[in-house]
Amino acid sequence: MRRACALLAAGATATVFAAPLQPMQPLSDAALSSVRGGDGVSFDLSGFSMNGDVRITYTPQAGRSAWIGNLSAARSDNAVPFADPYRLDIGNGPGGLADIVSFAFPANQDGEQRWQFAYDWGVDADGIVRDGGSVVLTDVVYRGGGLQFSTPRLEDGVAFGLGLDMHVGELAWRANGRAATTGQLALQGLRLGAVDADGNFTGKPWAIADVAAQPAVVNALADESGAHLHVGIGWPDSEHGGGSAATGGLQIDKVTFTNPGGTTTDLGSSRIGSIQIQYLDVKFRP
Repeated sequence: MRRACALLAAGATATVFAAPLQPMQPLSDAALSSVRGGDGVSFDLSGFSMNGDVRITYTPQAGRSAWIGNLSAARSDNAVPFADPYRLDIGNGPGGLADIVSFAFPANQDGEQRWQFAYDWGVDADGIVRDGGSVVLTDVVYRGGGLQFSTPRLEDGVAFGLGLDMHVGELAWRANGRAATTGQLALQGLRLGAVDADGNFTGKPWAIADVAAQPAVVNALADESGAHLHVGIGWPDSEHGGGSAATGGLQIDKVTFTNPGGTTTDLGSSRIGSIQIQYLDVKFRP
């Protein structure tokens, strides 16, 4: 990006002194398609916070819907602002595939960047309106990984990839609202990431999907009852480096339930040492 700016500045100087300025001319599609960015964009989110009453509603049929709203998010600062930024890049897809937009998370090796999230949810179906309560996530730490976006190869929608090495202090479902811990189910000390052949965490992101090697897709599929939201992950594509699905692990240090009277029951811990998603096909129907 800096090299491009320097060349543009030099070209403008030469034009000013060499000849009168010429009117701008439209560029052809061929000329535009030959332009490639070199450095991408880096940015930090130190001191970021967001609160609002926006509601997102999914309505597969009239009179049937689900919603999430009242989202809040905040992130703790780095010790040195902009020392470990996010990155946004656009690059060529391998093997003649469409260009890929890559959004890379910070390495966050010391775990200083911690997110806090909360949102409310509910449903409205067959005349029954139900407020489901709130979901609250505390001390969410992402170490590397990120998102990829591209165009699907065979259908409409958005193709994406996802890599996660994620640690969560607590994930809580609170039936009586985000401020009430009575009636909540909580997962504490949650970890999700890549594992080795023995099921040990490697400290690297688990590639749950990859736009080239094993693409995922979000789109709408229609049948005789109408259009439905669809989320899927394709089979590994050996032609583009997907010989086998990546292996990940899930660990939960403690599962607890707090009853309406305030008594907390420890339901123990849980661990899945090895997970592979070879293929996934989920259709949300009314």
